[in-house]
Formats: sequence, structure tokens, C-alpha cells
Amino acid sequence: MDAMTTDSSEEIIDMTPRGPEEGPERTLTIPDELSLLPLRGTVLFPLVVQPLQTGRESSVRLVDDAVATEPRIIAVALMRDPTVEEPTLEDVYPIGVAAAIHTMLRLPDGQRLIVQGLRRIRIIEAVQTDPYIRVKVSPMPDVVDWTPEQELEVEALKRNIAEMFQKIVSLSANLPDELQAVVPAIAKPGILADTIAAHLPVPVQPEEKQQLLEIVGVRERMTRLLTILTKEVELLQLGSKIQSQVRSELEKTQREYYLREQLKAIHRELGETDERTVEMEELSQKIAEAKMPAEAEKAAQRELERLSRMPSAAPEYTVARTYIDWLVALPWSVSSEDNLDIANARKTLDEDHYGLNKVKERILEYLSVRRFKTEGQMRHPILCFVGPPGVGKTSLGKSIARAMGRKFVRMSLGGIRDEAEIRGHRRTYIGALPGQIIQNIRRAESNNPVFMLDEIDKVGADFRGDPSSALLEVLDPEQNNSFRDHYMEAPFDLSKTFFITTANVLDTILPPLRDRMEVLELAGYTEEEKVGIARRHLIPKQFAEHGLSPEQHLSFQDDAIAVIIRGYTREAGVRNLEREIAAICRKVTREFAEGRTEPVLVDTNRVNEYLGAPRFLYEEVKDRTSEPGVAIGLAWTPTGGDILFVEATRMDGGKTLTLTGQLGDVMKESAQAALSYVRSHAGQLGVDPAFFKKSDIHVHVPAGAIPKDGPSAGVTMTTAIASLLTGRRVKNDVAMTGEVTLRGKVLPIGGVKEKVLAARRAGVKTVVMPLENQKDVLEDVSADIQSEMSFVYVRDMDGVLSAALEPTGDPKPKGKKRSQAT
Repeated sequence: MDAMTTDSSEEIIDMTPRGPEEGPERTLTIPDELSLLPLRGTVLFPLVVQPLQTGRESSVRLVDDAVATEPRIIAVALMRDPTVEEPTLEDVYPIGVAAAIHTMLRLPDGQRLIVQGLRRIRIIEAVQTDPYIRVKVSPMPDVVDWTPEQELEVEALKRNIAEMFQKIVSLSANLPDELQAVVPAIAKPGILADTIAAHLPVPVQPEEKQQLLEIVGVRERMTRLLTILTKEVELLQLGSKIQSQVRSELEKTQREYYLREQLKAIHRELGETDERTVEMEELSQKIAEAKMPAEAEKAAQRELERLSRMPSAAPEYTVARTYIDWLVALPWSVSSEDNLDIANARKTLDEDHYGLNKVKERILEYLSVRRFKTEGQMRHPILCFVGPPGVGKTSLGKSIARAMGRKFVRMSLGGIRDEAEIRGHRRTYIGALPGQIIQNIRRAESNNPVFMLDEIDKVGADFRGDPSSALLEVLDPEQNNSFRDHYMEAPFDLSKTFFITTANVLDTILPPLRDRMEVLELAGYTEEEKVGIARRHLIPKQFAEHGLSPEQHLSFQDDAIAVIIRGYTREAGVRNLEREIAAICRKVTREFAEGRTEPVLVDTNRVNEYLGAPRFLYEEVKDRTSEPGVAIGLAWTPTGGDILFVEATRMDGGKTLTLTGQLGDVMKESAQAALSYVRSHAGQLGVDPAFFKKSDIHVHVPAGAIPKDGPSAGVTMTTAIASLLTGRRVKNDVAMTGEVTLRGKVLPIGGVKEKVLAARRAGVKTVVMPLENQKDVLEDVSADIQSEMSFVYVRDMDGVLSAALEPTGDPKPKGKKRSQAT
């Protein structure tokens, strides 16, 4: 860098008041030692006059001593941390300003000073710390850090700084406009930079001002100052733009408000009404026409009055209007008239569904009661259809609504975890809405629809609440006449609504909730019922979806449908049957698309041609039971009944029972009980009583990847072990179910119809079950199946083994008399 020049003069013009005997001006020399006044958040610059206020005891004494002695000059410096109460020399910046005290005013809480900065100083060391700090100082003159060739650049810097500062003054509300005239009058660059730095707006931090104070090079100080000014101008311009936009929006809103008020006054003078008045009158008329209960109407009128006083631009306006719209849209007094023609209702139910006689009878009973009870309140039943998938639970609800002449709405509860889905959100939340119950009632436009709550066994619960508990109020006939949605706040009468729920299993339903429902089990369809369903519903539906007709394209024989049911589907419902029929329709459609002209008749041979080899074979039962030690059991699953094979084998060893096949704890205990029974009755069965001492028994239930458990496999396991040890095979057309005790008593079981249907699908002719379940067979199993199959009802294991094991030439087992009833 080129040579720099230094202003080494230490004399300045005395700005303090002087007496009449003194000359117009005199020069002062800054002493080598000065009293140090620490400043909080304030930076003083040379030649700038600034008010200060002192309150600290040491600062008050420092000012008193400085004012009492000439030349009234002190040192001021910025504190590093303004929270320090008793600062030391280390708590202040080393660069400060020597300042002359012009005036001092004593106040109750301290002093007010008017001081003027004289020159930058460097604080060298402290010479006194009590009662206040006195320091040795060294003046720091401005440095001319530019060459003659850079004069134009310095002049440009000076003009830019002045221009930027004038913009800041014009944009800032905290700076007086007089500063715009002061700045151009300052000729020296250093003085100009210090003056502008002293008047920077509040957002500029004291630390940034301190950095400017510590720069002695004038050109460098101006460059740094220009950067700060440019940033502040951009921020002020952006803030001014935002403020202008906000002001314009407010002015627009206010202007629209005044215009609306003027328009109202004009309409009043002309005897006309404005849109707002018309809107309020329409809402008031809707409230009157809705025929709400007293509490709901009171809430609607209160909200309407609040809405009429609210400007339409207010955010709460839309919230209040939406609430009133929900109140007037609900069918408080709108009901569908029931069709009480019992014969017509039966015809409608039979048209839509084949079988399901128990459910149909319950609906007809309800309609009969409705027909006779014409006065007083009628309690609606809460029906729960329980059964495997595909048996028509959901579609049955639609059929019931059609038979009764009511509206139908459906809500799926599968996976719901938020209680607000049932009861709604409170209006304090943004975007709040009523729950699905109220929403569906509004959608039905009737207060007595058939309301189906689908998959009630799949309701979850988490931190947002328990929807099952919320459903207690909905499905309780004693409570739902005043159901309160969190959003509506007014009670709504749900007692006229006919609620129907569906579930695959009952175990996962909350017990108090299950107690409020009348459970109707839909176990599944027999083969004859499936053939009828296919004829009446599935085949016509697939013909319509594929554009086929029975006269021109495709027809099915009953035997072909039976082959599809037996060989390609093994289910309680008819969904897979519909898929197989759809597969045949697709293949036939393709044949006609490729040029076929003759109609297709699907017989038993055509089924194999279109669907391939059968997936399920009846011969499996005979093949699996061809050796001793294999018994056929019956099991209940959420998707219907099924058969399972229990295999037992014997190996050399001693006193070990091995159980495999993914068995649960209940089935493991049944196996232990079965072995104990056989060991304790070995003599009666003709088995060596010591067989377990020299043999290992392995009981296996195939399909080991599938978990199995249940309290109805005891007789099957006992029969399998007895068959193994006696060498007598189990009859290949006999299946059994029931639990056994250690004394050989056979206990009753559940899921009778599902198990009987599963046995029939597998080709089993005889079913052995507990005597206590005879009533279930007579009540739930159709007469056709009862006449086609044989049922052996037993009290103990003697009856089971007598009915299940094939006879042998060996001597008959000795023991107590077998008991059975057929």
C-alpha cells in the first residue's frame, strides 16, 4: 500500500460552555489519564452530541467529580456484557472515545448528561479502580488510507454513503427528517462516516457500531459502513413493501365495510333488503322448517344471532355458517314410512338371498311387531351378523332396507382408531366436522335409515381414544335417543335408526358392546344353497358384467356348478365360487371374440377344460385314514369350518410325547389328556399297560405352517392314539369333534353348523359329537343335511371309539358299557 498520512494534532475545539471572559474558542488537550464511564448498549462517536443517563453509584460519583474539575473530559467505552452490575476494565472494549460533558441534570434515580465525543482513544491500563475506574489512554487519530489516485473512489464512497443514509432516514420512522439536510453539509469523509454511524437505526447492533468505531482507516470505515447501510436499506424497503401490502388489504376491507353499510342504509331508505339480510332470513326460515328439538333450535338461533352481528370477512363467519348449515340439514323430523306388508317383505328377502332363514325370520318378526304396535315408542333391535367372509352379511343389510322401504347407509369400522370418527371433533379445532354417524344420517336424509356398521370386530384403539367405547352410546337403546356429537353439541335421536353390525368373530368385540347387540350367526351355505345362489345371483351377475346371454353364449348345468363347488372351492361363502364362474365367463368371451358362433354348455367335462385339474379331492380322506393312527377332526375358523387330520405314530424309546404342527397351548393340553386317558384305560382297550415305558409317542397335525388351537380336538387325538395302539383303523367316512376329560367324558363344543358343513364338503358321512350338541344340530343344520348325514351323539370316549374305529377280530375290550345315542 502507498504511504499513509496521520492527523497527529491532539487539540480540538472546546464545545463546553464558557464564561464571558473567555474567547470565542479555545483548544483543549486530552489528558493522559481519564475517568472511565462504561456504557450499556450505547456507542459514542467523535464530534457527535448524545444524551446519556447514569444510575450506578460509581458512575454518579465519577460524573460529579468530572463536572467539578476542568476540562470536564471523561473516557466512555461500550461494555461487552450489559448485564454486569459492577464492570471492571476487562468488561469494556479497549477502544472508546474521549467525551466532554456539556450539561448535567440530577434526577432522583441518577443523572442525565449531554456529552460530545472528542476523539477515539485506546485504553492502555487502569490506574485506579475505586471508587470508580481511571485509566491511562492514548488518542487514535483518523488514518488517511488512500492515495491521491483513489480520491475519486473515496468521493464515490462518500456520496453513496450519504445517499444510502438519506434513504434510511426517509424509510425509517425513528429518525428525524432533519438528518437528510445535515449529511450533505459534512465535507470530511471521516466525520461523515462517524456521524452516520452514530445515527444508524435500532436494528443495527451495538457490536457492529463498535466495529466501526475501532476502524481508524477512513476508507476502510466507509466501506464497512456502506455494507451495513445497503443491508438496512434492503430490509427497510422490504418491510415497507410488506407494510404497504398489509395497509392496502386493511384499507380495502375497511372500504368494503363502509360501502356495505352505506348500501344497507340505501336499501333501508328504498324499502329494500340487501343480500346479507336475505341470507339471514333464509337461514331463519330453514331453522323453523327443520322442526328441531328445543335444545337444537335454541343453539341454532343463538348461532344465527351471533352470525348476524359478525362481518362476513371475519374468519369465524364461515365456522358459524357451516355449523348452522349442519343443524338445518339434519333430518330431525324426516322419516321413511315402513313397508309393513309381511308377504311383500318376505318376497323381497327371498329374491335377494337364498337361504339364511333365521335372519329372514327375525326381520319378518320385527315388521310384524311394527304392524301391531301403533302407539308409543318402538324399540329397534341392534342386530349383529356374525359369520365368515362371503356369506352375504353386508348385502343382507341392503336387502333388509329394501324390504322395509327404508334408506340404507353403510359405514366401515375396519381399522378405525380415532374416537372422533364416531363422535366428531369439537368446534374449537380448525376444520372440525361431525362424526361419521351424523354425517351418514345427513346423507340418508332420514332419521330412521337402516344403518350398517361393517366389520365391528376390527375396531382398534390408540392414544386418540377407543371407538368401541364411543359406539356404546350409539348402539345402546337406552342411550341413543339423545346421542351427542361433539361438533353438533345438541342431542340427536338415534332410537329410530335400525342399526345392523357385521363381524367375522365375536372374541375381539368389547364385551359391553357385544352385550348390546342381538347376535345372529351366518355359518355358511350348503352345497345345494350354493348351487341355488349361483343360479339366481352369481351367474346372471357375471353374464351382465361380461356381456353374455344364456341363449346365445353360455349356460351351466347344475352338475357342473356342483363340480366347481366341490373341486375348486372350499369356503363357507360364495366369493371364490363367483371368481371361478367369472373365470369361465372370461374364457368363453375370448372364444366368441376369436370367432366362435355356437353357444357353450358347461358340463362336468367343460369345467376341467376351463379351470384345470380340481384343487380339492374327496379321495384325500380315504387315503389319509388307510392306516391306523390317523383320525379326522373338525375345526372352526373365522372363515368357516374346516377338517384337520391328527396323526399318531409309535417309536422305540421311553416315556416321551412329541407334539408338532404349530399347536397352541389348548391343543397341547388336549394331547396330554388324551395320552393319559389311553394309558389309564390300556387294559380296557386291549393295549399293553406298559407300552409307554418302552415307546415314544409322536402326535402330529399336518400343515405345520398354520397355527392351530381350540378346545375341540381332544376326542380326535384320543381316537388317533387309541387307533395306533390297538391297530384298528379309523373309519374313512367318520369325523369327530369334542373335548375329553381325564375320566373320558366328552364335553360340548361350539361352531356346530360350520363343522358339519366342513365335514359334508370333505365327503364325510358320519359326524361324532357330544350329546349336549344334539340341540344345535336340530336347530341350525338343515333337514336335508340331517337326512343325508349320520350323527352319533356320545357321552364318553367309549362311544367315540365304538363309532369311529373299525371292528377287528381281536377280543373286544373289557370295561364298562359304551353309551351312545344316534
